[in-house]
Amino acid sequence: MAALDDFLGDLRACTLCAASLPHGPRPIVQIGHGARILLIGQAPGRKVHASGIPWDDASGDTLRGWLGLDKAAFYDPAQVALLPMGFCYPGTGKSGDLPPRPECAPRWHAAAHAHMPAITMTVLIGAYAQAHYLAKPGGTLTETVAQFRNHAPDIWPLPHPSPRNRPWLARNPWFEADLLPALRARVAQILV
Repeated sequence: MAALDDFLGDLRACTLCAASLPHGPRPIVQIGHGARILLIGQAPGRKVHASGIPWDDASGDTLRGWLGLDKAAFYDPAQVALLPMGFCYPGTGKSGDLPPRPECAPRWHAAAHAHMPAITMTVLIGAYAQAHYLAKPGGTLTETVAQFRNHAPDIWPLPHPSPRNRPWLARNPWFEADLLPALRARVAQILV
């Protein structure tokens, strides 16, 4: 466990892209040696940057609902690891938050995975995580998520649970009818 503590200390002290972060670096992550489910998202938003707690916003509420997890299970690093593509809040652009900083995943992800040997299920949240981790994404985010059975039960591509994606959810009722029950069943199977 000392190795994990040292790794997390190094990660949380990272300033690799500090010059590109309008609100300064504040790497936000949750990793536990015994975690069995890994959630890979985009990057912290403004509210999460302020609190320092991953998924501490409306998107997190939606994500926990999709997974069928309460806050206690979700924030238990012995069960769930939370690893963003970009560890710090990247700032805001014309149509929402900027993309995750490209330096983070190449610098930190492989080492993070080495500290999580019990992972049996990975959830790829949004196009950035899917493009990075899937050898053959389905094309568009919708196509990739619709082809979830090609990756399950070990990998689950999801859209971002942002309130901004409510129109996407309305246009794709199969997500709630088909994918979410299968996802919740898999989570429950792992976290018995």
